[in-house]
Amino acid sequence: MTMMMMSSVNNKNREIIPGRLIIVEGVDGSGKSTQIRLLEKWFRYMGLQVFFTEWNSSETVKEITSKGKKKALLTPITFSLLHATDFADRYERHILPLLRAGYIVLADRYIYTAFARDVVRGCHPRWVRHMYDFAVKPDISFYFRVPVDIAFDRIVKNRPKLKYYEAGMDLNLSNDPYESYRIFQGRIVEQYDSMVGPENFVVIDGTADIEEQQKVMRQKVMELLPRQFFRGKQQQQEEKEVPAE
Repeated sequence: MTMMMMSSVNNKNREIIPGRLIIVEGVDGSGKSTQIRLLEKWFRYMGLQVFFTEWNSSETVKEITSKGKKKALLTPITFSLLHATDFADRYERHILPLLRAGYIVLADRYIYTAFARDVVRGCHPRWVRHMYDFAVKPDISFYFRVPVDIAFDRIVKNRPKLKYYEAGMDLNLSNDPYESYRIFQGRIVEQYDSMVGPENFVVIDGTADIEEQQKVMRQKVMELLPRQFFRGKQQQQEEKEVPAE
């Protein structure tokens, strides 16, 4: 199978899927999780059918991954394979069926997280992309761009201790876990930045006000879904809130 190096997300049969897939990407501390949760609340208020999923959350795989991390036994390839298995399980059980059912699926991290992290850990880009070749391309991919130092400060302020793999200690970047984390995150940012054009990311300024970020996201979503659809849902909400005379 021929596969492009920079953009290998499979988009076959996309036209027969009535749902919409909206995802957020970015380093830890970029603000992406806060924003996608706000978007989820907005969709639910509008009465839309929404499903939320997040990275590394498959109940089938989580326990195995957790054990490997605790014992620091994961090589870059085994780490990559475990996350790919986790994703495939969630994709087959939830993401694709709900897209086919017409839901809006919101994902806090999608396959681009693997494209960034696994490559930084030394896995070959072509190999990583090939593992996720079955995944449909998102309708909107929001990338929260934020300087590494700002993201670092946000994370360290709330975490007294960094985990071994979280800090990238398996890469021997530094004996200091905080310095290792900073270097690791910086390299991940470089990978994300290289995907902005090829993967058609919508870049969100992660240093902007929360309200401004959410406003930009909603505007982009309104362009994706027909305006009359939103108006119809909004009218239904207003009718529910107005007491009958």
